[in-house]
Amino acid sequence: MSASNKRVNLVRLQKYIADCGITSRRKAEELIATGRVRVNGSPLTEMGIKVDPRHDLVEVDGQSIDHQSVNPIYLLLNKPRGYVTTLSDPEGRHTIMELCKEVSERIYPVGRLDYLSEGLLIMTNDGEVANMLMHPSFCVTKVYEVKVFGAVTPTILKQLRNGVQLREGMVKPKSVRVIKQLPTKTWLEFRLGEGRNREIRRLCEACSLTVDKLRRVAIGNLSIDHLAPGRYIFMSKKELLAAIGFVGGYYQDRDYFSGKRSINLNKKGVQDTTEANSPLFRMFRKGEYYSTVKGMEEARVRIQQEKRERK
Repeated sequence: MSASNKRVNLVRLQKYIADCGITSRRKAEELIATGRVRVNGSPLTEMGIKVDPRHDLVEVDGQSIDHQSVNPIYLLLNKPRGYVTTLSDPEGRHTIMELCKEVSERIYPVGRLDYLSEGLLIMTNDGEVANMLMHPSFCVTKVYEVKVFGAVTPTILKQLRNGVQLREGMVKPKSVRVIKQLPTKTWLEFRLGEGRNREIRRLCEACSLTVDKLRRVAIGNLSIDHLAPGRYIFMSKKELLAAIGFVGGYYQDRDYFSGKRSINLNKKGVQDTTEANSPLFRMFRKGEYYSTVKGMEEARVRIQQEKRERK
């Protein structure tokens, strides 16, 4: 922040933190606002502060950071069910970091998948790329396959496509289609442009549907079709951005081709089973099913941890 340095060398503090691979630019702003960042020994909580990476000492939680020492990592993980999308967990649950212990650089997830969700998760230490992928102005398309209890009727499908009003505003998917009918359950494909917290689960709950399984299969045209759960692969920055749809600094929405045909409910009809929004599923509604399964999984992890501690 020295006045003797040319302005061309200065970068915004939150951008510098992100470039150092600590976290995304948005999360970096939270670190600054909560007083966890120091510059040249002084805590800063204001936004808009600029630093000179060549001369200023920047610390996060007491640890100095250095952009020059960062080796950019771009990793695609097929997150299994039963893992939290955090760097650590005070409750002792499995975290996604356990799946990529061999990675020497500090990386973090771009966005989240909840505890019981699975599928494609991008991890990186490139804050600029993370910001591009999460920024609402780009509305990068994310594709999910969702299994719900019961038979989805044309009326239910229309309701999902029209969207619902949640507490933070109107939520409307880019598209929803039926891709598979089972005897007592139905597979749907959702395509979303923005990712709000547990958006699909809450959208389904608002339509009186209960989610049994949820997996993210693609981001843009980037998919993990042939990657086993718990495994990961590396990509170059150029490959990653091109597959998602960023070319020459601009985003072009890439239409992911799943290979799964849409089922025309008006022609084929619905399964001979209980409709997905039937009162018979009342016991599962309002997140009760999710909470129950989540609680069972957490209890299992807690018992395992207690056994390890007793040894």
